[in-house]
Amino acid sequence: MKFCILMASPRLKGNTVELLKPFLSEIECSRTEVTYITLSDKNILPCKGCYTCQNVSDKYGCIQQDDVSDIMSKIIDSSCVVLATPIHSWYCTAPMKALLDRHYGLNKFYGSAQGSLWEGKKVAILATHGYDREYGASPFETGIKRLCEHSKLKYMGMYSVRDEDNLASFQTETAINGAREFARKLLSCE
Repeated sequence: MKFCILMASPRLKGNTVELLKPFLSEIECSRTEVTYITLSDKNILPCKGCYTCQNVSDKYGCIQQDDVSDIMSKIIDSSCVVLATPIHSWYCTAPMKALLDRHYGLNKFYGSAQGSLWEGKKVAILATHGYDREYGASPFETGIKRLCEHSKLKYMGMYSVRDEDNLASFQTETAINGAREFARKLLSCE
């Protein structure tokens, strides 16, 4: 199995990174290949809605010259995509949202090209949020579930922890063990 972890936090030493540490440690112990991509330092332009990508077969095909084509190649090369994000205003951060909006080039449903470049891949969420899970993170989870259904991806679930004490919330035994268990769950679904 190959993991592609998309880290959407703008703080590279913040809560989401802290929660991701035991998750990554568990995956790396299994000698599984991991591609780790931070999105906050990437040039991710918004989708133009031009549908040019829909007429390009066998590759992503976006006309924009930014970092997204490289990121999409890494997604295509993986078997499990992990969306690691803090929840801001009930959804992921802006860089991840912009990247998710550019998924059209992976699904060839709206032009002369046909098929999907990522059908069957597994998708999971690792999130940090301020409110309780249902109120704070479920809008994002619902959006990702719908994306998975539309794109014929396998939604593997979400592990999230509420920020109640800044970084300390993500260093508790419960948070660490939960992140490790979530990694083991994803690894067992090869």
